[in-house]
Amino acid sequence: MTASRYEVHSRHDEHDGWDIPEEQAALRTTVTEERPRSVINYVRSPDIPFDRTLNPYRGCEHGCIYCFARPSHAWLGLSPGLDFETRLVARPEAPVVLDRELRRRGYAVAPLAIGTNTDPYQPIEKERGIMRACLKVLSDFGHPVGIVTKGTLVERDIDILAPMAARGLVRVGLSVTTLDATLSRRMEPRVPAPRRRLETIRRLTGAGIPVRIMVSPVVPALTDPEIEAILKAGAEAGADAASWIMLRLPLEVALLWQDWLAEHYPDRAARIMNHLRAMHGGEVYSARWFHRMRGEGPYAEIIAQRFRRASRALGLDRRQPDLRCDLFRPPLGTAEQPALF
Repeated sequence: MTASRYEVHSRHDEHDGWDIPEEQAALRTTVTEERPRSVINYVRSPDIPFDRTLNPYRGCEHGCIYCFARPSHAWLGLSPGLDFETRLVARPEAPVVLDRELRRRGYAVAPLAIGTNTDPYQPIEKERGIMRACLKVLSDFGHPVGIVTKGTLVERDIDILAPMAARGLVRVGLSVTTLDATLSRRMEPRVPAPRRRLETIRRLTGAGIPVRIMVSPVVPALTDPEIEAILKAGAEAGADAASWIMLRLPLEVALLWQDWLAEHYPDRAARIMNHLRAMHGGEVYSARWFHRMRGEGPYAEIIAQRFRRASRALGLDRRQPDLRCDLFRPPLGTAEQPALF
């Protein structure tokens, strides 16, 4: 297991002295709780269209091998590898803290992004319901929100999302990396199947909730042949917009990804990595603003042109209306003490 870069000693298996075979213990998900003083995280990145985020959970059960958020677990002294997938942190008081932050004097409303780091609709949400409770707060305040997910559990919250969408307060981005169920299972082991995610787009849009199909990440020489097919499937399911991001391999993710490639696609590993290095000046990844999401060079430009052409043909390139900020009103009462009338 890859250890946290902040740990003094790396963790690894040790032989226990018994010369007999032993079965590896099954991986189990453990959940600890965090009681944050603040849940709105303000960001100042100039190449993203939002300036604040919220994360109901740290870590993600989906286990996507390519997830750029894996290194964030190192801040907790945990590994970006298996720990990121199995040692989760829930923030059950997030809705109460969010309510409090939105009531602060001088709070300036702007769209809040949820799901930009870890998925708010990963399996743990089914029992914890933290995302749903946060949505209720945002709905009560008339606060705009953009949601990114791979989880079909978002359908559970249509009863909240549909009225918010009718007021111009919400958009959902749903990521479909590949239409190949076998490849998806290998790359994203605990994410709903691609066709099931397309059905989620159909159900959300059928309820009047605007959805963007996200071809993310695009993996050179592995998923890039599917760009047009994914966009077509998303449009047929009802998506009204589209976006794409190139595979990003920051810090420990690069090693995890290359180990995964060597195991599952050794015949393509060199080609995939060569494409990535060509897009990042010889490095596996570059975090430069306006470069990190797409890369640069001939291959990156070909991908961008293909995406633009397919999006235009499918009507997915139209500018979407901004989420409304003029409806923001702190309600009477609080999440801890609701109003009597």
